[in-house]
Order: sequence, then C-alpha cells, then structure tokens
Amino acid sequence: MKAKRTIEIFSAGCSICSDSVARIQELACSSCEVTVLDMQRSEIADRARDLGIRSLPAVVIDGKLADCCAGRGLDEEVLMAAGLGRLISDGSG
Repeated sequence: MKAKRTIEIFSAGCSICSDSVARIQELACSSCEVTVLDMQRSEIADRARDLGIRSLPAVVIDGKLADCCAGRGLDEEVLMAAGLGRLISDGSG
C-alpha cells in the first residue's frame, strides 16, 4: 500500500476559501489526500488554534502548518494605528 501525503485545508466556507480549495485540489497529486475542514465546527477550530492557525484559508501538510499560511492574523497595533479604539472628534472640542 502506498503512503499518502495528508493535506488539510481549514476553511470558513467563503468564496476565497472555496477558490483556494479548488486550486489546491488541482495541484494535488495521486499521493495527496486532501480534506477540507469546516472552521464552524468547534473541534476543528480548537485544532486550528493548536496548530497556530491565525487566518483562513490555511493549509496543513502532514501535520505542519504550511509556511504560506503562518504568521498572519490579527495585529492589534496596526488596527489601532488605523483608528480602532479611538473616538472620532467632531471638531468642537
């Protein structure tokens, strides 16, 4: 029996995720076993957190988060610099 490479795609089900799923399935070979995981399920979301997934879609190959999907996610400093958490001044005060 031939060994398979496990490809897991963590998806929110949006059109961007769907496009990524389709592309990964196109690129997959006969040694690749592709599984799409629904982040709406709590056990999948828990596993994603354990793997360090911070944005979607994310791809895990043989149990390791692919470099293309690592290191992103919510950056509070960038959001705050863009105005998050700051009152809008009406100019009267």
